[in-house]
Amino acid sequence: MLKIESIHHVSLPVSNLERSRRFYAEVLELQEIERPPFDFPGAWYALGDRQLHLIVGHRSTFRERAAPDSRDVHVAIRVASWSHALEHLAAKGYRPDAVDPPRRTIEKPAGTVGYPQVFVIDPDHNTIEINAERLD
Repeated sequence: MLKIESIHHVSLPVSNLERSRRFYAEVLELQEIERPPFDFPGAWYALGDRQLHLIVGHRSTFRERAAPDSRDVHVAIRVASWSHALEHLAAKGYRPDAVDPPRRTIEKPAGTVGYPQVFVIDPDHNTIEINAERLD
């Protein structure tokens, strides 16, 4: 029997590593961690006790829609405070009514899942869900 302990990391394709580094460091404020010396570009980030790996590949598959989509492939990040996450995103220009479509968010304060969620996209249109245990 396969005894799964947890998810170790999630990998996302990116087309421009420096642009993606700015998003993950400046918007989501993730801490970049050491990455082995692979023969292809990428960056690794700490997600609590897990990891996010950004990978630049020649045949990566990218979403075409420049808006978050909660029903598409996405990565979910748990935060301590949903309201603080919304304030943080708004300060960076990410809100439901943003003029620039890539900065529009989808907010679900009372979603069917039982916890509040907000969805954003990164520069390559990867959807990122940010959620909290409860509405605060």
